[in-house]
Amino acid sequence: MSTRIKVSIAYVVGTLVLAACSTSPTGRSQMIFRSDTELAAEAAQQFAEMRASIPLETDRVTIDYVHCVATAIVDILEPEYRDLDWDMAIFDHEAVNAFAMPGGKIGVMTGILKAADNQHRLAAVLGHEVAHVTARHSNERASRSPVSNVGIQVAAVLLGGGHQGATYTAYEALNAGAALGIMLPFSRGQESEADVIGLEFMARAGFDPRESVPLWQNMAAENDDKNEAAEFLSTHPSNEKRIDSLVSQFGETLALYNEAKANGRNPDCTNQ
Repeated sequence: MSTRIKVSIAYVVGTLVLAACSTSPTGRSQMIFRSDTELAAEAAQQFAEMRASIPLETDRVTIDYVHCVATAIVDILEPEYRDLDWDMAIFDHEAVNAFAMPGGKIGVMTGILKAADNQHRLAAVLGHEVAHVTARHSNERASRSPVSNVGIQVAAVLLGGGHQGATYTAYEALNAGAALGIMLPFSRGQESEADVIGLEFMARAGFDPRESVPLWQNMAAENDDKNEAAEFLSTHPSNEKRIDSLVSQFGETLALYNEAKANGRNPDCTNQ
């Protein structure tokens, strides 16, 4: 049965861990001190504040398209994550950004659709972001030392499109969540790990993993056009290293992609 993801539009309104050393899906050691349930509750509050503060996309075609891709990704997750009460908001904002939060929250800024310009490339973005959740990167990050106001401001600029004058509303919405570590940039190691896991997710969902390469080429072009770091790329590995890493995984992920298609996973999100 297909997963149902709630979508926030303009006219529609785990497991407890006290302290543990765990292992990420790729075998990396993690120290986790924040509980999944605690962080999910904090993320839900922040997500609600963002929905109230940042305009939501109203175009039904865009909403259905992004929802279709997100649903296909969530459908192939392990039950622990597939069965979360997933909720998605598509923000009418030029920022080149997307994110996923603990507890099953997905946010997409419409600005990222310029680079993620087909369903496979959007799946690469969403697979990467969902991978941050399944790898518990937010838990790991929020378990570190307290965040300063500088970190909060960085998160506000991230969602404000990089322009200081446009960030006040986003700053207010993000203040509490950034202080808890939910929306701060991930480390490059976490970003690389999310690339590995996200590529597998998109392939298993029936999206072509080879499309991840032109996605990151498009992202680099967005960066060059603006003469500034695109928000989504600010803490990510360099495009050259990222593409080399993605290509090195094609032997495995193309097999997963072909298997998914043979099993009837052929998403057609452009004809929703």
